[in-house]
Amino acid sequence: MKIISIVGYKKTGKTALVEQLVKALKEHGSVGTVKHLHDHSLHTPDTDTWKHARAGADVVIGVTPHELVKFSNENSLDCAISELADEGMDFAVVEGWKDSDIPKIALGDVDVPNIILRLDIQENADIDMIVNMVQNQPEYHTLESLVKRIRQTGEIEKAGAIGTFTGIVRAVSENARTEFLEFETYSEVARQKMDEICQQLKQKDGIIDVLMHHRTGVIQKGEDIVHIVVAAGHREQMFPVLREAIERLKAEVPIWKKEHALEGEWWVHDTAGKKGKKKGNNPRN
Repeated sequence: MKIISIVGYKKTGKTALVEQLVKALKEHGSVGTVKHLHDHSLHTPDTDTWKHARAGADVVIGVTPHELVKFSNENSLDCAISELADEGMDFAVVEGWKDSDIPKIALGDVDVPNIILRLDIQENADIDMIVNMVQNQPEYHTLESLVKRIRQTGEIEKAGAIGTFTGIVRAVSENARTEFLEFETYSEVARQKMDEICQQLKQKDGIIDVLMHHRTGVIQKGEDIVHIVVAAGHREQMFPVLREAIERLKAEVPIWKKEHALEGEWWVHDTAGKKGKKKGNNPRN
């Protein structure tokens, strides 16, 4: 899923630009949106769903003949983005959240991080150019989004098994306690190499499809780092390929890991387990 945010002060045309962009992106795939509502509340007091939540329900879902509405205390931008990815969206357009790290189109002189395009007024937007910019953004995936994608492959009817691998940040290892990891990569080279590995593994007997995704940047303890999904005719064919996929990703893809612990920080070489190595000498192995 490719993500873009539209930001600006009030009455700068943010919603109008979102509408234009959604219509244009629909020509290229499915689109989900997220709107920052600040102090608004959609959970109307004294409705039945409000009473469910007041009674202690952590998640309340209301279903009508035309819509499904979810009320939850998990109300961060990260949760909203993950919800869209889990639904299999190809694009996510976010309106608001000025302080996020999402790539942004800024309307007016708003001062925010990670601006990739600034427009004086919404009417000056070149929508075709913006669509191209969105398509060039990094991919965002969850495990569920990869599973949905692999279920849409042309030969999924031949599959009798889908296996997944999820690597997470281990908080406790021997005598060290990790607070977070930081991953860096040559993004285009890494994506090309992962695609190459997937294509080669798909040639193995009984393998229908292979997908993998590795996050970069700062990842907190307990959070997901890498997802791999393999569809195969039989489980006996699937399990060895799932293992080979993660081993090859670690050995062949140019991704470097920096560990941040209570004792300090260091670049990690997985095989040797050495501390203090330089990034340039330590492709993740």
